[in-house]
Amino acid sequence: MKNILWGLCLCLCVVAGCNKMLDEEVVSSVTDDFYNTPAGFQTAVNGSYSALRSFYSTERGMTVTVFGTDTYTNGSDGDFKFANQYTSQLDARYIHLRDIWNNFYQTINTCNAVQERADLVPELDSAVKRSGIAQARFCRANYYFILLQLFGPVPLRLQENKEILTEAHRDPVADIYNSIIADLNYAVQVLPVTQTEWGRATKPAAEHLLARVYLTRATSEVAGASDYDSAATYASKLISAYGFQLLPDVGQVWAQGKENNQETIFAVQYTTDALYNSTDNNACRFFLMQYDILGMKRDLANGTPWKRFRPTRFLLDTLYKERVHDTRYDKFFTTTWYANDPAGKIPVGDTIVYMPGYDVSDAVIKSKTYLMVPPRNYTERLYPSLNKFADALRPDNQASGVRPFIAYRLAEDYLIAAEALMYKGDKATAVSYINTLRTRAARVGATEGETTAHKDAMKITEDQLNIDFILDERGRELVGEQMRWFDLVRTHKLLERVRLHNPQGGPNIEEKHTLRPIPQDQIDRTSNEFPQNKGY
Repeated sequence: MKNILWGLCLCLCVVAGCNKMLDEEVVSSVTDDFYNTPAGFQTAVNGSYSALRSFYSTERGMTVTVFGTDTYTNGSDGDFKFANQYTSQLDARYIHLRDIWNNFYQTINTCNAVQERADLVPELDSAVKRSGIAQARFCRANYYFILLQLFGPVPLRLQENKEILTEAHRDPVADIYNSIIADLNYAVQVLPVTQTEWGRATKPAAEHLLARVYLTRATSEVAGASDYDSAATYASKLISAYGFQLLPDVGQVWAQGKENNQETIFAVQYTTDALYNSTDNNACRFFLMQYDILGMKRDLANGTPWKRFRPTRFLLDTLYKERVHDTRYDKFFTTTWYANDPAGKIPVGDTIVYMPGYDVSDAVIKSKTYLMVPPRNYTERLYPSLNKFADALRPDNQASGVRPFIAYRLAEDYLIAAEALMYKGDKATAVSYINTLRTRAARVGATEGETTAHKDAMKITEDQLNIDFILDERGRELVGEQMRWFDLVRTHKLLERVRLHNPQGGPNIEEKHTLRPIPQDQIDRTSNEFPQNKGY
């Protein structure tokens, strides 16, 4: 199926991105009038998606969402361990936050231009115009929702900025939520259920994001009385109304080349075309242990081991403790490596590293011809490696990733619906959603009876359902998918769980870390006083 290649050239260079962009470079030779033509309008619509590729599957996006949680801590590599360890380096000068802020606001201005310039193109078909506006508003809602979760109150800009502005203000959280919801409601009304170009926004994608937004607002200081009802309604609709299905094999959800499957609701697009692909698409590298010091050589199949993100013992030993029944650990993690160096001492194809996932004696370890690494011997270089984002279709092992990133998938709707219904008092329905998701991941036995036994063991009762169980289940199912930090903040569990389960981050985390610091260049470039988040 054809998929959309988002315009990289368009940042509407004739305007400032939003408040802070005082010295923006010209990035295109096109004139301003170009965007008042049908071709220019469509280019602007495509450009509305561009900042998604600066966040999803990138080091900046992964570092502020995966790191510093109960499920992931730092490996041996990288310059941004402080984001996991919550040290004093996590401050307003942190470049990942600066880049997210600037990229999002620049693209928000593109989204604003789509909405305002649509009526300046009289030859544009009205349906095309409405669709373009709906896509831009869907993207704008995405950007503001992420900004709101990261920073709290931020400037809410809903009109195209055509000149340099030096004044900026942090708008109320309630207003930002209302804008996000209004944008998504418009998208729901206008967008089709499916698109001919995979990667464009759809009605179900907008409804999925609405479910997330309502669930998040429900725990905030501006919670609405019906937020849990709305979250449950939208998530349940995704489950029942559009033909989405949980794949029978959870290991196939992230199978390369099969991302456009029945479980995928919205994916951020990348491409094998070097002219259009983003060099920031590197999720395939971040979760890998250092396999190439063990008599192996780096190759495309095994990936580039950058050793950024290391699973916590809590994730491996507690969340995946049901491995006898639950396949997700086996499906999501690589624990065995095979010799690939003809010049090595071990024949190519033989096991060279094995991580059994349980403790063994030193005598057993010494008896093996390969390196056996039980959990007590995990290090910042040696650990089970998340394989969801493995990318063997890159042109070479130095190239960035080319595969799409699944940003929304149906499994999360089961979890959103369950959480919202639990808080509404309908535990029976909530448990049914949880059990559907969990039994999907159950092992298949040699006989029908064994399979049934595994599924029964995966089921929970109403007495077991609480917010900690739901967080655990989200950790098992959605591991690595750029939601964990948001989940812990949303449920007011960040400090508790990091202190309990992240030895590197726990000693330093404080209440201020439930928000990120406002980038210093935003403060410096604003002529009025622009307040920093408390504690930074």
